Amino acid sequence: MNIALIGAGRAGSSFSLALRRVGHNVQLLHHDELSPLDSPDLILLCVPDDAIANVAAQIALSDEYVVAHVAGSRTLDVLAPHRRVGSLHPLMALPDAEDGAQRLIGATYCVAGDDLVRSVAESLEGRIISLADSQRTVYHAAAVVASNHLVALMGQVRTLAESIGLTLEDFLPLACQSLRDVATLGPDEALTGPASRGDMATIDAHLAAIPENERATYVALANAAFELSERRRSQTSV
Repeated sequence: MNIALIGAGRAGSSFSLALRRVGHNVQLLHHDELSPLDSPDLILLCVPDDAIANVAAQIALSDEYVVAHVAGSRTLDVLAPHRRVGSLHPLMALPDAEDGAQRLIGATYCVAGDDLVRSVAESLEGRIISLADSQRTVYHAAAVVASNHLVALMGQVRTLAESIGLTLEDFLPLACQSLRDVATLGPDEALTGPASRGDMATIDAHLAAIPENERATYVALANAAFELSERRRSQTSV
């Protein structure tokens, strides 16, 4: 398949390598150089979410190709007035071109629109999910929590560790094991620690000891842990 990728950032570069590796002919363009296009079957927009509508509007209308985007939070409406449209969002972090390309092969994809987009996901050996437009914002929020917020949380771990002369690396095995427990047991059963046993004295001691600007995040997550613990207790009592 002939695929024109518009946007040469991390997403575009990752898709470019991955699609070439599974046998597609790929043309990679910057968002400000939309021509000439080499008779594409698919034009895939790998630009920032807020730029999708503007870039799509600059592409000539034609039924000979599909115009699609890779944004998780946007519906197909941003691609109007193109008639053949789609979206292909990988449920995967793409930190750089090489790692991103490896992760895209076999990734989970949220697919919408023209069947050609589904065939591209299948060529990447992807697991495909489909959602209603009304579900996409919550889907993308869940993806942000699973990836971006998890990274931010590790940033807090680093801050607390370094304040007492330790490093993030000292705590990464614990974090990795907790994620493995979630994968095998589920969040309810994987939860341990003071919130899981209702130990307010320990939580209060933590809050008194950590820097003031780190307390709001700790409190928010402790409250979430309390809710998870309460859910586990209510399920056990049924």
